[in-house]
Amino acid sequence: MSESTPERAQVADDPEPEVHVPTILTVDDEPSVLSALRRLFRLQGYKTLQATSGAEGLELLKANQVDLVVSDMRMPEMDGSRFLELVREHDESVSRILLTGYADMTATIEAINKGAIHRYMAKPWDDQDLVLVVRDALERRALERRNAELVELTRVQNEQLRESNQTLEARVASRTDELQQINGMLEASYSELDQTFMLSVGVFSSLMEMRDGSSGHARRIAEICRATAVKLGLSERDARDVFLAALVHDVGTIGFPDAMLNKPVSSYTAEEMARYRRHPVDGETALMPLMQLQGVSRIVRQHHERFDGKGFPEGLAGQNICIGARIVAPASDMDELMHGALGDNKYSEERARQMLRSAIGTRYEGKVIEALIQVLDETAEEAKKDRLIGVFDLRPGMVLSKDLVSSSGAILLAKGFVFDERVVKRVSDFARREGVQMTLRVQQTGDEAQQPAEAQVA
Repeated sequence: MSESTPERAQVADDPEPEVHVPTILTVDDEPSVLSALRRLFRLQGYKTLQATSGAEGLELLKANQVDLVVSDMRMPEMDGSRFLELVREHDESVSRILLTGYADMTATIEAINKGAIHRYMAKPWDDQDLVLVVRDALERRALERRNAELVELTRVQNEQLRESNQTLEARVASRTDELQQINGMLEASYSELDQTFMLSVGVFSSLMEMRDGSSGHARRIAEICRATAVKLGLSERDARDVFLAALVHDVGTIGFPDAMLNKPVSSYTAEEMARYRRHPVDGETALMPLMQLQGVSRIVRQHHERFDGKGFPEGLAGQNICIGARIVAPASDMDELMHGALGDNKYSEERARQMLRSAIGTRYEGKVIEALIQVLDETAEEAKKDRLIGVFDLRPGMVLSKDLVSSSGAILLAKGFVFDERVVKRVSDFARREGVQMTLRVQQTGDEAQQPAEAQVA
């Protein structure tokens, strides 16, 4: 399938994929121009519709599914600016391109503001340039359609899970309940992190960790990285990119064989090490198609660079390494030092901190390490204010202060989750039925802060 014919979202049990051929509506009062555009676009495999006026174009738009509109600026009765404004009111998702043979900047600006056009091109146009612009616009629309279909598919599947939960046997029902709790946690993050987009990144990060057995490595460092970015004065958007990059920084390792995933980096063979050194570039390549992850993909590519220029894949040094990568690198290294992912030994947090400090100026930037350690200290102080409780001491209104993680490393409930009566009952019933010992960390109220912390297990 060529780039110009993106594939529609497809349910897993469909027998064959349905290919969507994009439709382009061209509007110009000159028949020769319409004929030239029709020949050009049909050579690219696109369907075409033609109209000689804005009014005729609107009628075709109402009667057909159109992906992109190419309109001339100067037309009698209704100019291109007004026409594209009406196209936008009819369907904002339709891509809009303006062709103009006049040096009329005022009219072009009006078209940009009112019609929200994606691009404008001068007449006569260069065929190759116009094809590239159209292809880019259609690919963007195809990605948006694909995302909408996936969101709808997720909604339908979640609804099916809720319905099946009423009829499944007890063990299957309890596992489904866990999935619903995870789904509830993800839905809560919609309002915080760009709704569907952030849901997809969170799910993908969890799936990666199930694959490589890292048991929460990315989740552990993501909040620390974001807090470090804020402490260093990064904007909210840049801090979010750092958080997302921490979640998916090892996406390039997803194709590693099990033999590589199950041993520390220090024991890799020469061939394995060569493959390992390619994973930042592979990770960037995997993320690049998503426009929302352009900044994230740059961090992923550079998170193994060193401050002294001896890292990989490009040997960047100092400020040439983006600040997000300078933050993710030490946070990731510290967590892996403490969990034995870099070598045969596991180090205490204090020893890991010392190793980070000793590498300032070589591996890491000094101000980043100082900010990271401040965040770790503040996090530890906040943890002292938490209360450890057994599952049967859980009450509605309590707030989870640390992710509740299953034995496989999956996030069951996210930090900040507020328990209601329904969830309290389900958690208690699950623990009693399965004989599971669970200890939760919750925020203390003012009165509880005066009492010693307790840890009661089921």
